[in-house]
Amino acid sequence: MSLKVSEIRDMTADERNQKLKELRDELMHERGVSAMGGAPANPGAIRALRTDIARILTIQKEEEEL
Repeated sequence: MSLKVSEIRDMTADERNQKLKELRDELMHERGVSAMGGAPANPGAIRALRTDIARILTIQKEEEEL
């Protein structure tokens, strides 16, 4: 499930940081499974996780500039 920009903007800064940590942990797990030769349950999971992380970081940067 991909995060929408509006959902991210509705989060508080703490919620965003928590979600970012969860996504990074999940990405590390998916990469570990892939590195060990396991077939991923969802082939697009790594790309989706990277996209969600980038969205959160972008919105954080935008709000820092304000």
